[in-house]
Amino acid sequence: MQLSVITSITGVLVLVYILELLRRQQLREKYAAIWLAIGVVVAPLGFFPTILDSTARRLGIASGVSLVLFAGFVLVLLVSLHLSWEASRLEAETRTLAEDVAMMRAHLAEHHGFPVAGANNEARSATDPEVRA
Repeated sequence: MQLSVITSITGVLVLVYILELLRRQQLREKYAAIWLAIGVVVAPLGFFPTILDSTARRLGIASGVSLVLFAGFVLVLLVSLHLSWEASRLEAETRTLAEDVAMMRAHLAEHHGFPVAGANNEARSATDPEVRA
């Protein structure tokens, strides 16, 4: 099977898979947009491989395959960078939320007499009639 046919089929399958993930609400729209754009670019390149070669020549690159390899490398690098940024942002948000919960627990323990530790709540509620009521 020719590379152009495999590329076209892969591009179409990526588009279908992304649309299915969106339909099932397993992929958020902000992430789906980039993958849909990639699929829309990859599918026609498979059907019309001469576009890739002419674009590569205009950019001073020896062949279309080299251009695809470079573009793929840059794409993986950018996706990796974006995921690292998201993980860092979520870690900071989780830390802030954990601190807020700890302050609320301390406030409840101080002003309302609620126990702070979660594991002790079950043991105390089983033996303390005041907590069970």
